Amino acid sequence: MATPTPLQAFSGVPKAPATEKQSIVDGEKMTGAQALVRALEDLGVKDVFGIPGGAILPVYNAINQHTKFRFVLTRHEQAAGHAAEGYAVATGKVGVCIVTSGPGATNVVTAIADANMDSIPMVVITGQVGVGAIGTDAFQEADIVGITYPVAKHSYLVTNAQDVPRVLAEAYYIAGSGRPGPVVVDLTKTAQNGQMYYSWPQRMILPGYSPTTKAHGHVLSDAAKLFSQSYRPVLYVGGGAVRSNAGKQVKELADLTGAPIVTTLPARGIVPDSDPKVLGMLGMHGTIAATGAVQRCDLLVAIGSRFSDRVTGRLDSFAPAARVIHIDIDPAEIGKNRQPDVPIVGDVAEVLDDLIPEIKRQQAIHSKPNLKPWWAQINEWREKYPTTYDEPQDAPVDGSLSPQWVVEQLSKNADPETIWVAGVGQHQMWASQLIDFEHPHSWISSGGLGTMGFGLPAAIGAKVGSQREFNGRKPVWLIDGDGSFQMTSEELATALLDHTPIKIAIINNSVYGMVRQWQTLFFDHHYSATSLNDGENRDDIVDVPDFVKLAEAYDCVGMRAFTKDEALEAIKKANAINDRPVLIDFRVWKDAMVWPMVPAGASNDEVAYRPGVRPLLSPAAQAKAAAGSTGNSVAAADAA
Repeated sequence: MATPTPLQAFSGVPKAPATEKQSIVDGEKMTGAQALVRALEDLGVKDVFGIPGGAILPVYNAINQHTKFRFVLTRHEQAAGHAAEGYAVATGKVGVCIVTSGPGATNVVTAIADANMDSIPMVVITGQVGVGAIGTDAFQEADIVGITYPVAKHSYLVTNAQDVPRVLAEAYYIAGSGRPGPVVVDLTKTAQNGQMYYSWPQRMILPGYSPTTKAHGHVLSDAAKLFSQSYRPVLYVGGGAVRSNAGKQVKELADLTGAPIVTTLPARGIVPDSDPKVLGMLGMHGTIAATGAVQRCDLLVAIGSRFSDRVTGRLDSFAPAARVIHIDIDPAEIGKNRQPDVPIVGDVAEVLDDLIPEIKRQQAIHSKPNLKPWWAQINEWREKYPTTYDEPQDAPVDGSLSPQWVVEQLSKNADPETIWVAGVGQHQMWASQLIDFEHPHSWISSGGLGTMGFGLPAAIGAKVGSQREFNGRKPVWLIDGDGSFQMTSEELATALLDHTPIKIAIINNSVYGMVRQWQTLFFDHHYSATSLNDGENRDDIVDVPDFVKLAEAYDCVGMRAFTKDEALEAIKKANAINDRPVLIDFRVWKDAMVWPMVPAGASNDEVAYRPGVRPLLSPAAQAKAAAGSTGNSVAAADAA
């Protein structure tokens, strides 16, 4: 029969006979389920997250007190996936989770899509009904290979027990090599219960899969020549550089060329914020200096970044005068959104290791371009438009704390080794803007997919990673919104019972903050379905839920802060507690906004530092924008 397409995989799988002839007899005899556990051990996996269920029970039956990896029981399959993501980012290793078929598998799809967008290495093992039941709408059957095909790096449907160790070896390698990503292993009960002969190591069968890591041809010399001709260069650094552990190389390149560093959201901390060449994040909520530098540069060096719409704004006006060098391990990203002048396919760290000596040779011949006027412009932006925020208005009604102030204090009072995790929303942007990031792998957040509910399970995974790789010396702080937190709050049970004493700061404005900001700016203050009623004010508290009582219900420590004194005291207490999770409910001003801001679909030149203040526009263009003639979204932001 013809090989089925991925979307036809289930209905197209031939039904296995009742007994299969076993031709391989070398190795230790065991079941496919036992082979899966053994393969994970032989791969060096130390921590696994998940939830059992009927179709994966043989695997869970093979997990016992002698198993060499730690198993963390989450309370939701999506959380198991996010925990594996947090673990992977914090440690640089492949995260692993095991869930059951049907709804268990479909629940983890969000985490798979999230990992795919952010290039996070993860192996997701799902249970599946027996081969004979595939395509019959059996109980808890779902075509997980077909469902995940568009959002996974690769997918396997395993029908034969003998294939289990090879598939696990391949899945683990694929997840962590090249451009990292999630790999799905859908394991039928037939394969789990079947007998096989186990041996290790396994020979992988991956025809056609050979990621390019070294730059080829004359692209390095071409790139070096562009540096020698550039008087306004910028290093635009993305999450791919973090996955490649290229922080050292990025800093060396910046020091060698004098180019400033701007980062995407996932790349915060790849070079310490204390380095004077780091301008911060660019794009929709980036700093004026970072966004301005990119818009005015003559050479844009994209390093492990993908020209996301949140970075570029209106694409045809992004860095309009720049020649582009694009370094990425994924050839599909080269030219996808912006055509580069010099495309370089390869691993970021390896490419930069080879590029830096080439630049030194060019500099020995042509000397360095004079970048003093460029840095004078950048420093002017820095001085005139620093990262600042407004204090709360109508404090007795809406709360007395500025959310930005809370984030600043969390950063100032934290251990320098802290791993920071964020949910999705305003608090995420404030965290990226205001925390001082001094180490790579110290920032974990959902970037490309923007998954609310990501924060708590990812923080648990990061804490497991800290315990495993750093002897627990790296504390984990989660900065979350009251809306984002409630999507996975049940994982407080996991945090307590699996001994992951994370610290949680809920920036509680009682609304879906980022949605409300857009409703204020672009929807004429029509606050449709954004009020959460989980904390309005001190005298007439509406607490559904009461976050302090919720924390206490899970035997965690709960605190609430309305004033700056209360907030500082709560932060101090939280930092001193290391035997259980701690949650602080910070009551903040609901109308605080994230600035700077580029309205969706607008040019980055129209970035607003504050309403009506557009530093990258000429005075005439600013007047035109204020009059609303450049678009409704721009006018709305100025009018707010």
